[in-house]
This record gives sequence, C-alpha cells and structure tokens, in this order.
Amino acid sequence: MSDSKPQTPVPATPAVETKDPLRGYRGRARATLERFGARVWGDVKATNDAGSVFEGVILPRSETFDDEHIVLKLKTGYNVGIHYERLRAIEEVGYREAVYKIPEQAFPSRPHLPSVTLLGTGGTIASRLDYRTGAVIPAFTPGELYGAVPELADVANLTTKKLFGVFSENMAREQYVVLAQSIKDEIEAGAAGIVIGHGTDTMSHTAAILSFMVQDSPVPIVVVGSQRSSDRPSSDAALNLIHAVRAAGTGDIAEVQICMFGPTSDRYALLHRGTRCRKMHSSYRSTFRTVGDVPMAMVGDEITYLHNDYRRRDPSRRIRLDTSYDDRTTILYYYPGMKPDLVDALVEKGYRGIVIAGTGLGHVNKPLYPALKRAHAAGVHIVMCVQTLWGFAQMYVYDTGRDLLDLGVVPLDNMLPETALMKLSWVLGSTDDHDEVLRRMRDVVNHEMLEREPHNGYLILQGGLPETDEFTSSHWK
Repeated sequence: MSDSKPQTPVPATPAVETKDPLRGYRGRARATLERFGARVWGDVKATNDAGSVFEGVILPRSETFDDEHIVLKLKTGYNVGIHYERLRAIEEVGYREAVYKIPEQAFPSRPHLPSVTLLGTGGTIASRLDYRTGAVIPAFTPGELYGAVPELADVANLTTKKLFGVFSENMAREQYVVLAQSIKDEIEAGAAGIVIGHGTDTMSHTAAILSFMVQDSPVPIVVVGSQRSSDRPSSDAALNLIHAVRAAGTGDIAEVQICMFGPTSDRYALLHRGTRCRKMHSSYRSTFRTVGDVPMAMVGDEITYLHNDYRRRDPSRRIRLDTSYDDRTTILYYYPGMKPDLVDALVEKGYRGIVIAGTGLGHVNKPLYPALKRAHAAGVHIVMCVQTLWGFAQMYVYDTGRDLLDLGVVPLDNMLPETALMKLSWVLGSTDDHDEVLRRMRDVVNHEMLEREPHNGYLILQGGLPETDEFTSSHWK
C-alpha cells in the first residue's frame, strides 16, 4: 500500500531451489560473482575499494537492469548496489534459498466475527518476488494475507477484491467512480465494514471524494496504506491493516476515514475523518494528521474514541451514491508575483472550477484581479482556501479580501484545498449553475468546514525550543 517503490523482500524459509546460482546476473557483474564464488541469496560480507564492509544478502537482478552492479539487501532492509569494479572481496557467511510465493493458507471463517471486505486499488500489503522483472508482486488473496498477517483471522472474516492496481498518483475520476460503486455493492451484500488498500500519496484526495460520493453509509469505510513497503523491517503495512480491519469490523464510526500510524512507533493508529486529513511528511510512518480538528479515534487492541460528533454505525440505514464528477478543476497555489495569464490560460483551456490557495486570510495580488473578473464573467467558479491549512479564509478583514469577494471569489472557511478540489469536482459533475455551485460548496456535507477549530486542533511541535524538548522527552517515544 506504499507509494514508495517497494524493496525486494528477503525470504525467511526455503521453498523452491534456484537452478541458476547467479539468477539475473550477466556480463561483468556475473563474472565478478563467479570470481569470488558468491551466489544469489548468499549472506555475504562485501568489501569495496574504500575498505567499507557491507553485510547483507545478494539479491537476484532484473533482466532489464545493467550488468555492472551487484545488489545487496542490507540488514536495515534497504538495498544497495555496488559497482563490480569497486569490489575487492565477497565472503559468503550463509545462504538463504528463495521463496517464490507468500505462504498461503485457507482463511478461517469464524461465525462470531464481523465480515469485512478489503478493496484493493494498488500497493503492497505482503509481497513475493517476480524474478523476471525483479519487482515485488503484492499478496492479496485472503489466503495470502492470512499467510502473511495471521492476526487478521482474530479480527474479522475477510473477503478481498482487487479493483485495479495503480500507484495512487494515477487515481482519478474513473477509479473514484468504480470504487464508490464497489463500496455500495459490498455493503448491500452484507459487509460489516469496508477497508480500502491505497497508496499514501493521494490517499487524502480519495478519502475526501468518497466522503461526498458515498452518503449515509451504515458501516465504517476505512482507507489504509503504508509508508514503508512490506518487505522492510520497519514496515507499517501489517499493523495498519490489522487496525483498519478492526475499525471497519467493530468500530462505530460509519464514515469515510483514514487509518494510519499515530506516533512513529507501533503503539496505536489514528482514525482521521476523510475530509480533514492530510499527508504531512514524505516518509514518516506517522505522516497523516487531522487538520483543524482532533482525530476521531485511537486504534490498538481496542478502539478509543476521541470525538463524539460522528455518524454512528446503523445497519438499518440505506447507503446512497452520487458519483458525479467533473475533472475540469484545479488548485491555483498563489505565490508573490503570480501573473494573470495563468488564470486566463485555465479559462481558455476549458477549466470550470478554480480553487485558490491564497496567502494569509485568503489573498492574492492585485494584478490578478482583471483575470479573475474575466474568469468569473466566463462562468468559471472560483473559491478560496488558505495555504496555512489551519485557520479560516476571512476575506472581509482586509481590502484585498473584500475586493476579491466583489470579483466573485467565494471563501470556503477552513476547508482544506485538496478537499475543496474534490468537492468542487463533485458538485460540477451535477450542475454548472453558478449560484447553485457556490451554494452547494458552502453547504456542509461531512465536516469539510467547521464553525470553529477546537483549542487542541492546532499543534505543530517546533524543535529546539525548551518547552518542546521538555514535552517530547517525556511523551514522545
């Protein structure tokens, strides 16, 4: 479920013997391995011309790669390539034969446990190696998942359906519509909860659009991913999946939510509302944060609710679907000196909606005013969010904001820019009437705008300050 390109897994037990001990290596790299008597899957100590020693397992190479590098998986879980000319010695200290497949066992069915459906969109939960390409193939069937994460059998009866396999940056209208319809089908078929395996890069976009497309769900809908691929020792994939299945199967929050690590350790996960969540760090396992509010719940062996304002599980409620979507929308992230021809170009290219991420309380420079006026006159719908993420667009405070209001720019309070983009696309899918579009953008569907932020809804820990160091040393593990 990670968007980072997965590393190649090191198998734990033998399954199939490799006929070619130098599988995938050719040319100069192969000759080097033969010279030192080293084999693929050999546990080695490799010394380079600088005297550095690398300890790890020699991995097979893809047939599409060069013939100059020998690849080791280090004990840290990372891969390293060493050029054949730099190698001075390779000492084999052990050997591990290759596992070609995730161990698969029948997923046990237990009548007292809830039935959860896992919908796959892409990414890896557990993995096996494709020797032809050197790529990782995700394990996905219930049997494969049970072989990789047996704890799931104690949480729910799991059914899996792979809808498509894409990195999350390739998620778009087509996938959103299929995903929303599949959620409805599974719920109407009796699923007690839905889990969606998703890459992390655009997870918040998908959670937001599903919050609008899928209405009145009677059960939880939980989007989950992993920051680190499942072959790495530090992977969060298995634990995130366990927490997500628990939240979907036994949780009380019948909304679209994101389930990911809370702290960087594996103490608990957090459930974030789909319209108020954002990926805040490129590689931390605890990258997802609720913005302008507090998370909905903590998930460990039990679920601890931090919010009481949510739609509760109700099997009698009937799910509704509205998969309208017009992707002729964009986010215009304002910066000093922005030229008006950017706005004019969007209008000329047929864009129907623009979300401006403005400075401060929702501002842009005056040279943009004529272009925004022309866009408004052409029927383009323009809304304003703030770059700060926390806080509100309050365009009546300064002259700049008041001028923009007069030009037809509509503030969206504390709606996140990505959520605003998803909502504007959804609204434009069913109407292009200007007044109706803006009315619906201001009409709150699922907490995408709040009347006020809670006192503890804003927290950025600034390192180096005495009070921050005192707090983190006593609370952050």
